[in-house]
Amino acid sequence: MKFTKMHGAGNDYVYVDCFKETVDNPAETAIKVSNRNFGIGSDGLILIMPTDKADVRMRMFNSDGSESEMCGNGIRCVAKYAYDHGIVTKTEITAETGAGILTLQLFPNAENKVERVRVNMGPPRLSREEIPMNGTPAAQVVAEELTVLDKTFKITCVSMGNPHCIIYVDDVDNFPVATYGPLIENHQLFPRRTNVEFIQIISRTEVKQRTWERGAGETLACGTGASAVCVAGVLNNLTDRKILNHLAGGDLELEWVENGPVFMTGPATEVFSGEIAL
Repeated sequence: MKFTKMHGAGNDYVYVDCFKETVDNPAETAIKVSNRNFGIGSDGLILIMPTDKADVRMRMFNSDGSESEMCGNGIRCVAKYAYDHGIVTKTEITAETGAGILTLQLFPNAENKVERVRVNMGPPRLSREEIPMNGTPAAQVVAEELTVLDKTFKITCVSMGNPHCIIYVDDVDNFPVATYGPLIENHQLFPRRTNVEFIQIISRTEVKQRTWERGAGETLACGTGASAVCVAGVLNNLTDRKILNHLAGGDLELEWVENGPVFMTGPATEVFSGEIAL
């Protein structure tokens, strides 16, 4: 199988051009290629596929083989690959995902290679049934208490096509993400599990994020998570609608338009290409 390794702010995936390749068992393939000792090494597998609904289609599989609806960093890399490798020739494209069809604006450099992508992530989904969460279907979850082990957190939950649970902490660098992340990911509140964002507020326009990603563990960045954090900051009156989010792998720019979508802008980087025997 031919592949290309790419990352968005350090959130790295193995990409397969399914205009040319066939992947018969993507869940099993994701587990194999993601292994950082015996495979290629990645947070998961992303398939770039043809579709009659948009310019390209993305399917995304976590390193444990589970399929997720959407990946914000991944979709930027899909757009870069599609443009750089001639699948598309325009700088505004559409991409079909498990969370719907998204519009992406591409920014090529002087060598006509895409370096940054702005993604219309769509409007946030805020009710418990949309996230999804157990409980009153139409209710929103803003600063709701959740006790895990010895700590009671105030959680705010948002879906950006996949579920996110946002928690504010004083010192994110030293917070035990690996202890509390998996317990919240698999909490009975979340029937499809959840991603967990631990956030330190720097100012009204700046935050710092660490992510425990559903099915992958802690990752260097999460684009849908950063988008959800932008929304949660407004709902809690902690940040403005436009923020800079510092993640371990790099920075993302977010903006939540009033009564509208969230826009995410960030880098997309191709690392190398190769072949692997499956």
